[in-house]
Amino acid sequence: MSAGRLFLIPVGLGPGEHASTHPPEVLQILGGIECFIVERAKTARAEIKRLGHPAPLQSLEIHELPEPPDTSWIDGRLDALETGRNIGLMSEAGCPAVADPGALVVRRAHERGLRVAPLVGPSSLLLALMASGLNGQSFAFHGYLPINASERTQRIKALEGESRQWQRTQLFIETPYRNAAMLDALLNQCSPDTLLCVASSLSTADEEIRCHSVADWRRKPRPDLDRRPSIFLLLAAAGKTPQR
Repeated sequence: MSAGRLFLIPVGLGPGEHASTHPPEVLQILGGIECFIVERAKTARAEIKRLGHPAPLQSLEIHELPEPPDTSWIDGRLDALETGRNIGLMSEAGCPAVADPGALVVRRAHERGLRVAPLVGPSSLLLALMASGLNGQSFAFHGYLPINASERTQRIKALEGESRQWQRTQLFIETPYRNAAMLDALLNQCSPDTLLCVASSLSTADEEIRCHSVADWRRKPRPDLDRRPSIFLLLAAAGKTPQR
């Protein structure tokens, strides 16, 4: 009997997104999976239904990752792969295992020599990078910046300095209800010629992507970012002395 595979299934990025963000081949694979590891069962069921899984939802095995996931729990779920069953790993939004605790499941699968199969679907990070027009040859994702204002300021300055030195696009995220505070901090701390992109509600009807210099951002009306999932990207001008 051949072992099953751990399929990494991207999840829609927000309300109103169409199933067409997933290729037909992915939907076909999804339809054959009956066991899932997810962050939250409620949202996972809604996404599985949206993507048109043919089986009744109550017949599916949906396991919520504990906080934090421990090796024994993960092994207990991955054992199914050795019996030939496939497992689907899903995040709350976007690609599993990217800024997501599902990475621990993937790592453990590799440690056990089990097959991991990433599937194509929506990725907020890549969509934001594509749409920003910033450097796509050198970029780094930094997750969440510090909540404390002084620590966040230091981090923003460090990221801007690294971007200036290496011409590297810096990507990071914020809890949606703190988006406005993050934008304010960036406009207060970054040099006027630094390019800043804010990509919100990607792949949904409310999608909004703006990219301007910090100087231009300061002159323009601010977008409403309240409770809208957003990606922040910055690229500093090369070889210039920072000016505020």
